[in-house]
Amino acid sequence: MMASEGPFLAALIARMVDPEFNLAAYGVAFAFAILIESPVIMLMSASTALVEDSATYRKLRNFMYGLNALSTGLLLTILFPPVYGWLMGAILGLPEQVADLTYGALWLLLPWPLAIGYRRFLQGILIRSGRTRLVAYGTVLRLAAMAVTGLVLYRQFALPGAWAGAAALSAGVGVEAIAAHFMAASTVRELNRQETKSRAGRAPLGYWGIARFYYPLALTSLIGLTVQPMLTFFMGRSLSPIESLAVFPVVHALSFLFRSFGLSFQEAALALIGDDHEHFPEIARFGLWLGLATSAGMGLVAFTPLASVWFSTVSGLTPELTAFALVPARILVPIPALSVLLALERAILIQARKTHPITMATSIEVASIAILFVSLGWGLDFVGVTSAFLAFLGGRCASVLYLGGVAAETIRNSK
Repeated sequence: MMASEGPFLAALIARMVDPEFNLAAYGVAFAFAILIESPVIMLMSASTALVEDSATYRKLRNFMYGLNALSTGLLLTILFPPVYGWLMGAILGLPEQVADLTYGALWLLLPWPLAIGYRRFLQGILIRSGRTRLVAYGTVLRLAAMAVTGLVLYRQFALPGAWAGAAALSAGVGVEAIAAHFMAASTVRELNRQETKSRAGRAPLGYWGIARFYYPLALTSLIGLTVQPMLTFFMGRSLSPIESLAVFPVVHALSFLFRSFGLSFQEAALALIGDDHEHFPEIARFGLWLGLATSAGMGLVAFTPLASVWFSTVSGLTPELTAFALVPARILVPIPALSVLLALERAILIQARKTHPITMATSIEVASIAILFVSLGWGLDFVGVTSAFLAFLGGRCASVLYLGGVAAETIRNSK
């Protein structure tokens, strides 16, 4: 459900004034918002894995508050005019109109990291307690708030499309965070009544232990989430920059619709695989069929007339931009299956509290993406958005191959 946000807002922006510039600005603002939330993005996995009694709840909650403050401070630093001008001009080289639209969108996204961090922490607790339906209900409320805000701004106010999209996103995550607070209240009360658990071979969890566990995950998010800003930088200096920047968020949103199953699978596998990975065979079989089904779904859209329906009718792209979107969408067909496999590998290692290899795998992925884009986009003069998604596919393959070996060894050692 969460993955439907991108296509909905892209379709809305495409129907407003100056769609190319506003889609480009929205894509840049969203890339920066995602990058800035990277310190908090793994709080769901952390709370799913670590929160088991009153002591671990309180310690991880305080840790979460610190991360939220850090992320919000980072966004405010970027919005400081001299810093912003240097980033968008000297570093990204954005056209002035796109940079101005992005600035307003980022201000509207200021509540984003705090709301995301708080609700992911609480949703991890709900997942661990088996109350996953409440997570889904929160997402329904998020989508409703986002859609209502977006439609009201679209019909009643003369805001630029990028600003309307950013405001709708902030409204959605704000409502979801408030909903998570009330939905998790009973679970939190139960945790606060539980005495501290002790487990053989493991010392009581303290702040230093949380930091050691979480640092590689946060670094993984930070490194991984640099991909969108990095590709934005590369596309801005390659062939057809405005068209590439405009199409990128639309194709990315379509891909995310199918990749989102893999993202959800990580927390499900983490909660169900067992302390000694005893349920790995069942989880792996489910992951195999999930990966095949999601990539097949992406292929059904990308390689049939549904592609024109999606990009032209649903997303509202012009015929020229639709033509730009077809090849990148087809390139990304294997990505949903690879995302499921990567989620399973990460869940195995997080359950074993071996988080450092996850960081290494993400570093390999980002480095591969950079090398491949420079080779294709600047070396062979491929169109920017085509180079971006070819590089993304190659980097994801490299990450999955590296992490697969480490995960397989972990499974063997747990038997």
